[in-house]
Amino acid sequence: MDFVEKRLTQRAKRGDREAFAELIEIYKDKIFQLAYRMVGNRQDAEDIAQETFLRVYANLHSYDDSYKFSTWIYRIATNLCIDRGRKKRPDFSLDEETEPGQGLDWYSRLSSSERTPEDKVVTQELQETVQDALSHLQPKYRSIMILRYIEDLSLQEISDIVKLPITTIKTRIHRGREALRSKLRLM
Repeated sequence: MDFVEKRLTQRAKRGDREAFAELIEIYKDKIFQLAYRMVGNRQDAEDIAQETFLRVYANLHSYDDSYKFSTWIYRIATNLCIDRGRKKRPDFSLDEETEPGQGLDWYSRLSSSERTPEDKVVTQELQETVQDALSHLQPKYRSIMILRYIEDLSLQEISDIVKLPITTIKTRIHRGREALRSKLRLM
């Protein structure tokens, strides 16, 4: 995958729009999921994902091929999420209807595995609880926890994305787990 990405980024840097479209295809779901987990709002996550790709396109000339493309794009998306959190406090509720008259709330949009109806309900309640607890973590812990446990990135990749030493990443993972654990106990 790294070889393919490297070839695509080189082509995109030379102005090949099809190569850039392929990069978008590879990362669109990953960036959206990262943004959704960090901001907890589908519309904001879509906006952040779109802004991420606009910034990647505008700054592709400054991308250094010696680093992984994934590290660079995740860093851009993470920074946009943190900036969005600083600028705007959430003004939505997961209990609100997604579209008036439809009877669907935001909880219904959370992913769950398709098993028995009872398993679905249990899984959905657990996801809601964890997402709610994640959304209450400080952004510095939330982003690390999402990158580590949801995006399954290595400590080195996280370090490259957030530009912090690995020891700081380990500390934030530990403190993030403790904060998450205490928030889950209260729920």
